[in-house]
Amino acid sequence: MKEAIKKAVEVLNNGGIILYPTDTIWGIGCDATNPEAVDKIYKIKQRADSKSLVVLAGDLDMIARYVKEIPEMAITLVEITDKPLTIIYPEAVGLAANVVAEDGTIAIRVPSGNEFCTQLLRAFRKPIVSTSANISGEKSPVHLKDVSEAIASAADWTAQPSWDAGATGKASSIIKLGLNSEVKIIRE
Repeated sequence: MKEAIKKAVEVLNNGGIILYPTDTIWGIGCDATNPEAVDKIYKIKQRADSKSLVVLAGDLDMIARYVKEIPEMAITLVEITDKPLTIIYPEAVGLAANVVAEDGTIAIRVPSGNEFCTQLLRAFRKPIVSTSANISGEKSPVHLKDVSEAIASAADWTAQPSWDAGATGKASSIIKLGLNSEVKIIRE
């Protein structure tokens, strides 16, 4: 797996697209700080760029580098959650403008339960866009065999199918946090 992660990091650093397992479903991803790579994701998914994307971060320290301030509640939630949880943070910084929502927020998840995904984030040391490996509106793929040829052929690198251990098979819950502890449930 170590050599594969090295290759995936190389592809990400060169603005490429990867097809990889996360803690939820199979996703396509890119360097979340590279606007050209993010544009490729929107084109592959045939998705309007007005719809923001989720990014994966390795840990709270990584999140702290890409949001102006982490609400106190977010720290607790990230540390105690036992299922995939995406948190929408106010005031993103240092990310590609086209990955950030129009209101300046950014949706970030710290994945757990998938060793490949965890190791990849540690090795890359920057957030990775994580969106389901499907055309917008189609069913999200739980396994590599579920990914359409159109998506698979658009990726510059693909992970091994056996590396999807620990995937829940369903999208994460999403909550939006404000700096004053406001909480809004977006998706349960």
